[in-house]
Amino acid sequence: MTWRASVLTLFPEMFPGPLAHSLAGRALRSDIWSLRPVNIRDFAADRHRSVDDTPFGGGAGMVLRPDVVDAAIASVADDRPLVFLTPRGRPLTQRDVQRYAAGPGIVLLCGRYEGVDQRVIDARRMEEISIGDYVLSGGELPALVLLDAVVRLLPRVMGAADSAAEESFSRHLLEYPHYTRPAEWQGRRVPDVLLSGHHAAVAAWREAEAECVTRERRPDLWGEHTSATRAAPVASPATAP
Repeated sequence: MTWRASVLTLFPEMFPGPLAHSLAGRALRSDIWSLRPVNIRDFAADRHRSVDDTPFGGGAGMVLRPDVVDAAIASVADDRPLVFLTPRGRPLTQRDVQRYAAGPGIVLLCGRYEGVDQRVIDARRMEEISIGDYVLSGGELPALVLLDAVVRLLPRVMGAADSAAEESFSRHLLEYPHYTRPAEWQGRRVPDVLLSGHHAAVAAWREAEAECVTRERRPDLWGEHTSATRAAPVASPATAP
């Protein structure tokens, strides 16, 4: 079954953009997933195709109208989750990405100007998602980021089945360092354990490196990792017959 993405935007020409290339692009051409950009302006009711208006209470900027946004959503709404990309949303996590990838698809609303009228956000029970603590011109780049993260997890998209399991955030850990040829470069050698051919020793080194970099750079993730490790059930030793 094809995983379906609909993107509600004032700039549909921005899609698929970079998603037409590499893994996502090949998957798009193979119908593993589909992408439908929807122009919000097509649902404006007046001859000027107005989609926004001044905010009640005053202030700078314009706000996307609830009637126009709701009509655009209604054109694609089904059982897929509806996500509004906004800097005030909760941070996107790998668990969100995995959840979206496991479903039938997603509907993404890209905000512009000062935002979207709160009434349609509430009425449609949108998930509000942010890709970071900074402000962009609109939700189109966050939509591309989210879709890229999700599409690569869809079946048959990535070449190696175990690649996703070892990536950053898969176990609340950042990824270990990687090395390739030449074995020595500018006086810097690849760690000897990676040249040893001892698979158990390599796995232990990678685990230790992932834990070390996570402790140093992301203490929040390290706390989640240690909590999850403590909560994991311990297998009972086998009893001899």
